[in-house]
Amino acid sequence: MEVPAVPPVAHRVAMYDMDRTITRAGTYSGFLMHVARRRQPWRLMLLPLVGLAGIAYSLRLIDRAQFKAINLRLLVGKRFSRAEIAPLAESYADKVVARGLHPAALEQIAADRAAGYRLLLATASFHLYVDAIARRLGMDDVLATRLDEADGEDHIHARLSGDNCYGEAKFARITGWLADNAITREDAHIRAYSDHVSDQPMLRFADEAVATTPSRKLRRLAPKMGWQVVDWRRPK
Repeated sequence: MEVPAVPPVAHRVAMYDMDRTITRAGTYSGFLMHVARRRQPWRLMLLPLVGLAGIAYSLRLIDRAQFKAINLRLLVGKRFSRAEIAPLAESYADKVVARGLHPAALEQIAADRAAGYRLLLATASFHLYVDAIARRLGMDDVLATRLDEADGEDHIHARLSGDNCYGEAKFARITGWLADNAITREDAHIRAYSDHVSDQPMLRFADEAVATTPSRKLRRLAPKMGWQVVDWRRPK
């Protein structure tokens, strides 16, 4: 990837989307299947209902957040113990890191780390398992979709707490994170990496925006915006 010279600034931040940016494929469905197979295999009989929820989402009868919550409820449960799910999140993270990452993405993460960038993983996937993947990647901070923990730390409910960390909602989380860390825009040099057009707000905000193995819409948009395009599927 081409790396332009960076002017002296107080902060360097590299923001990464996760699914299909760092990973070869989406991780959400894979996590649900991983948990169902190992914890309650009978839930796999509910997959036709997952399919119906997918149809409802495609027809815009439910939104993305509702779709995710329904699938979680069907394949994991309405309410579950964090202690029970945590080992499955760790084993799923091992699986993703072992076989599901773009080597070129790992190289870029290492290069940004060596150049003094603070690494932020910003994803619509659930903290429930993203945190485990982020630790293995050496990320400094994580912004992800939260789940409701109304019973305290011991139990998690299959409903979102706050917004799905996607699109404009993700960017709102990013700006909040910057404020919480006393990072002002004029004192920061920001790189952003994503495969999907929904991350336009994050990419527009960055000094260096990189469309990584981009979706069709992002591939068309990137040249108009002057954003670099890279294909991390291709070996160097």
